[in-house]
Amino acid sequence: MSLYRVAPEESAPMTAPPPADDELTRRAQAGETGALGLLLARHQAPMRAVALSLLGHGPDAEDAVQDAALTALRRIGDVRDPAAVGAWLRAIVRNNSRMRLRAGQETPGLDGPHPPCRSVASQPERVVDQHAMRDWIRDAVERLPEPLRLVVMLRHFSGVTSYREIAHACDIPVGTVRSRLNQARSKLSQLLLTTATQSHDDVSRLTEDSRREAEATLEGARRGRQPREILELWPAETRLLGVLSTPGERCHPFPAMRRNREKGVTQRLRHVVASRTVTIWEMDVISPAGAPDPCPPALTWLMVRRDRRVQTLRVVFPGPQG
Repeated sequence: MSLYRVAPEESAPMTAPPPADDELTRRAQAGETGALGLLLARHQAPMRAVALSLLGHGPDAEDAVQDAALTALRRIGDVRDPAAVGAWLRAIVRNNSRMRLRAGQETPGLDGPHPPCRSVASQPERVVDQHAMRDWIRDAVERLPEPLRLVVMLRHFSGVTSYREIAHACDIPVGTVRSRLNQARSKLSQLLLTTATQSHDDVSRLTEDSRREAEATLEGARRGRQPREILELWPAETRLLGVLSTPGERCHPFPAMRRNREKGVTQRLRHVVASRTVTIWEMDVISPAGAPDPCPPALTWLMVRRDRRVQTLRVVFPGPQG
């Protein structure tokens, strides 16, 4: 089922003309979830036509359209000319399709080939963050099974966006990434429709709480001692996964952070993605000038939690793998 398939507009009373694009866009920007669903349903055919003209028939064209629908969900607040929302939607599909062609079927995430600059106050995410729609989307993502939820959060909300990077981060084949994203889109289409009128978690609060935790963790690393409230989030059963792990050994991240601090290496928080069960911290890594063996310039903390306590941590170094 497509993300943008909703109840048909003809269900409205016969005496009432369908609302114009500009009206629906303004209602969507004000947080009315059904209005955006109607816009996506109305422009479904021209969006698909753009994808087919560039990618031909096949799953890549459908992926490009579905990614465009998710982009619209996040960035509807960026539309400056509500009457031209159709052209805006087609442009997103066109950009997605061209990036697929340039990247050899392996596309970046919603915001292009590079993570968006988080310091720009006018970025579309911050506009959308003013609206309830943001919470609706993220709450639907939270209801996905954990394997699907993880790939969606990486793909659409973090800087780890290419299929290859996600495969590396999750330790799964690239084909499995594509399969899980396809499953997630199908489930999201149903979840978004069935949860549109429900109350949802405040994503701003979750994200801000996670940001404060990350900053406290980094400050503790600088001081050489973590606060008790941070240590309590890392129980004895926490597992470190991936390239930094040692088989059969529990390795807490704080000793490694202490060793890096002694070498003059620091981490600086760049971006936070948070839900009730998955946390993603993206860091810039600063090595001392002239260091003979400098660290990679960025890394990502990928955490799975239960009752806020970290169950697993995987440290990922974004970039081409293999």
